[in-house]
Amino acid sequence: MSLRVLVAPSGFKNSLDVWAVTEAIATGIQRGMPDARVLKAPMVDGGEGFVRALVGATGGTIRRAVVTGPIGLPVDSFYGFLGGSGPKTAVIEIAAAAGLSLVPVSHRDPTRTTSFGVGELIHEALDNGAERILIGCGDSGTNDGGAGMAQALGVGLLDCDDNPIGFGGAELSRISRVDLSRRDPRLNHVGIDAAVSWQNVLLGERGVARLFGPQKGATPEQVLVLEHALGNYAYRVLAATGCAISTAPGAGASGGLGAGILALLGGRLHPRYQVIMPFLKFDELLIEADLVVTAEGALDGLTPIGKIPAEVARRAKAHGLPVVALAGTIGKGCAENFNHGIDAFAGIIKRPCSLDESIRDARRLLMHAAEDAVRMIGVGLVLGLKKSAQPRASRG
Repeated sequence: MSLRVLVAPSGFKNSLDVWAVTEAIATGIQRGMPDARVLKAPMVDGGEGFVRALVGATGGTIRRAVVTGPIGLPVDSFYGFLGGSGPKTAVIEIAAAAGLSLVPVSHRDPTRTTSFGVGELIHEALDNGAERILIGCGDSGTNDGGAGMAQALGVGLLDCDDNPIGFGGAELSRISRVDLSRRDPRLNHVGIDAAVSWQNVLLGERGVARLFGPQKGATPEQVLVLEHALGNYAYRVLAATGCAISTAPGAGASGGLGAGILALLGGRLHPRYQVIMPFLKFDELLIEADLVVTAEGALDGLTPIGKIPAEVARRAKAHGLPVVALAGTIGKGCAENFNHGIDAFAGIIKRPCSLDESIRDARRLLMHAAEDAVRMIGVGLVLGLKKSAQPRASRG
């Protein structure tokens, strides 16, 4: 009987989208094990690809829009509407309006970047009749607590002189009062559900500024500025809404955008895979598989904190399936993944090369790494068959 291999990777940021990664791994598996039956489940986690995946799964449509990007300049963006019956449901990925990929390296300063464009996408969806909105939180280049998003929808974030604050996470320290009197009234009649990383909180040692601020360009000094500013934001929001966002599960998602959705838009936060997996029918595919191969750009100690390979492994283990992970880079704390269902992992880069070269050559590297992995698995299968076929040696 041929081996049934389920390919369930994430995308490789700044290199290959999840569909390209899936095809590259599938091609490598077929080269190394021609008799294998390859099942495909491109995975998204609320970041890049969220809209395409959900719209594609339901036969929906993509809409284009121009919004304010994270550094304050216009960017070409998009959102979608699901197909099928039920409430007219818009799908938004915040990466399309406030993603890190939209922030040039020279402008990566989360004390200044804004989520304003996310609010503009929500406004656009409401203008086009949305009765429900699904928001994917991931891959953000901001750390403003969703303040910009809320401002775009009429929420007043005012300083001590009753003037609106500006853009960026550092500006949150200037908030003296939150004014909800001009918030878009349509928000009272639309259901907003956000797919978030449930472990991400707004403040503290595991808060969004300390954990992810450096990845978005924050210096150690700026991390402290952002933590202080978010603390003031949480205090003022609590006074205005009664919603405690400082340690609420998921409130720290996407630079605190989860906090803004929860407290200022009246939305609901959900562990992201609870929202996504029913559309992808992933658990149904697991029933058919013998082996799972997952992948991400960087496998390290943060992978178990809500990243796709860890979630894939967790669900695979519920079916007793072995899991192999491929990664662009292997980082600090990678061994922790063995405690979360990943049985083996390997980097795809086999010789010294520059970052630009590895990004450019990622498709070929993935194919070869997948081929190498299944050839090794094939050797193990042959040895296992030979061992099981041999009679036990006599002990007498």
